[in-house]
Amino acid sequence: MPATSREIRLKSRPAGVPTHDNFELATVELPDPGPGEVRVKNLWMTVDPYMRGRMNDAKSYVPPFQLGEALQGGAIGEVAASNAPELKVGDLVNSFFGWREAFNAPARILEKLDTHGLPPQAFLGAAGMPGLTAYVGLLKVAAMKDGDVVFVSAAAGAVGQVACQIAKIKGHTVIGSAGGSEKCRYLKEIGVDHVIDYKAETDLTAALMRAAPDGIDVYFENVGGAHLEAALTAAKPFARFAFCGMISDYNTTDVGTGIHGLMQVVGKQLRLEGFIVSSHADMQPAFARDMAEWAASGKITWRETVEEGIERAPDAFLKLFKGENLGKMLVKLA
Repeated sequence: MPATSREIRLKSRPAGVPTHDNFELATVELPDPGPGEVRVKNLWMTVDPYMRGRMNDAKSYVPPFQLGEALQGGAIGEVAASNAPELKVGDLVNSFFGWREAFNAPARILEKLDTHGLPPQAFLGAAGMPGLTAYVGLLKVAAMKDGDVVFVSAAAGAVGQVACQIAKIKGHTVIGSAGGSEKCRYLKEIGVDHVIDYKAETDLTAALMRAAPDGIDVYFENVGGAHLEAALTAAKPFARFAFCGMISDYNTTDVGTGIHGLMQVVGKQLRLEGFIVSSHADMQPAFARDMAEWAASGKITWRETVEEGIERAPDAFLKLFKGENLGKMLVKLA
């Protein structure tokens, strides 16, 4: 039976910080699923900072969003109709067809979800791509060693909250930076050793040096700007930096003067490495095993910020760049 679905489309490309004018809400009709296809009703969708880059008409590691078409992103949905033997009505699936209430797709491109007792939306956050990003960045890219002092920026965000806890599970001293008293309280609740409220500090570098007077061994980079400059100054010789994002620069239209203190990379023999989590899919099985064990034993917890309704998806996305999310930002669709 045909159905209708609402979706969010990219109406225009942002110049600088996106606004609501860059998005539009549209309604489409879905035909009956064809052979080998299923219809999925989305329950949850994610908004993530990397999506900002896809709004530019520029070559990158993923193709840009197209004007007038529905945006894309992670989603968890329930099969509502099936013409494929491998998926039945009621099955949960993980897909990249977010930003819409429902869709038809070949069953072969969808991932049947076994929640292992976790809430389905966790697979868009701590048990999904953001959690795997933290896992890869610390264990593979930064290659944490015994006794490391680890600094995490945006520590109360989707990736940062998991990175802090993985570092603690592995026995490291953790310094986390976040903006505002609520986020800083949360970091203390999850065991972060030293918490920096960057909004309350006039000199972030001085604050980091107070927290780590002997320096840091690992920096997990989510922010860029002043946080990176502070980490460069606080870094011990041979420190390792894992770059997964630099949200402070995502909306910039002015190249400016760049980062101060980069010469320290040479003198301290630092290793700075950027990474895209999709290039490290080989670590997914180990991550899934470890995350299931850590969650079951209470070693890892997480927070979510939830907006409800497809029409609220642009609001949820824009709030990421204002720091208005604690933990993973999600949109509940049903």
